[in-house]
Amino acid sequence: MAVAAAGLVLAGCGQGAKSASGGDSIAKLEIMAPADPGGGWDQTARSMQAAVSGAKLANSVQVSNVGGAGGTVGLQKLLNERSESFLMITGLVMVGAVETNASPARLEETTPIARLTAEDEVVVVPADSPHKTIDDLLAAVADKGKGVSITGGSAGGTDHILAGMLLKAKNIAPDKLNYVPYSGGGESLAALLGKKVDAGISGVGEYKEQIKAGKLRALGTSGPNPVPDLNVPTFKELGVELINWRGVVAPASISAEAKTKLTKLVTDMHASQQWKDELSKKGWTDTFLTGAEFSTFMAKEIGRVKPALQDIGLVK
Repeated sequence: MAVAAAGLVLAGCGQGAKSASGGDSIAKLEIMAPADPGGGWDQTARSMQAAVSGAKLANSVQVSNVGGAGGTVGLQKLLNERSESFLMITGLVMVGAVETNASPARLEETTPIARLTAEDEVVVVPADSPHKTIDDLLAAVADKGKGVSITGGSAGGTDHILAGMLLKAKNIAPDKLNYVPYSGGGESLAALLGKKVDAGISGVGEYKEQIKAGKLRALGTSGPNPVPDLNVPTFKELGVELINWRGVVAPASISAEAKTKLTKLVTDMHASQQWKDELSKKGWTDTFLTGAEFSTFMAKEIGRVKPALQDIGLVK
């Protein structure tokens, strides 16, 4: 479950250009991806850069990468940032990383700006697996414990959290979970297709083509609504709902005026054709949310992730 850094000034405090929506644009905007280049947070930052620049919402947009410790290195840098035109990419992975790394820097210390995108998780098994439903898989875990292996991304990440939530929904002891973490979806996919593991959890995009090709069987998805084309149930009947969301936050020190300007910029970006093109290109689900609603959403996510990590023994 990530943040950014630099030292720039709002155009509202100087000579700003006019944005496509008619208001003063930000002269220089910096977006921090609190991860190394190439991953989801970096892709989100660079898609924002392309959309903001294309829609002429800022005179210049710079992206920086500050990787390490699930985004918490970048988060610490954000908390020391004094620029009023600075955004950091964050998301569910960072929420978990704050807890598992016992980070002194916390997301509660940032200024929430907007949720941007989300991706449902999917639980899959090899096509010839005896497990036809999520209930079958969880019953096998209850019976065989660590004899049933479930792969996914890094320990403490979204995939691992979902596994813990599913076990808890069936009152299965967390020490029965045999979770096999991999650093990337490609590695977990290879383990599944090679039948080295019994099941896998990842974002829908990682496994969708193999599901459509009939090499994997989807048992269910974790979002609030069924995923088009997959024709599988959600986990809502189990009382489990989880989306791998991404958004942006700003330093806590920014003024009310700066927060308003940044929120407007991101709102205008969201409305632009350039951003719609980025969503389509990346296959991301639009889950745009700003203001008090996003602040409330983030607080709820923070509040429920720590107990989930405690349930799987990663946090005391």
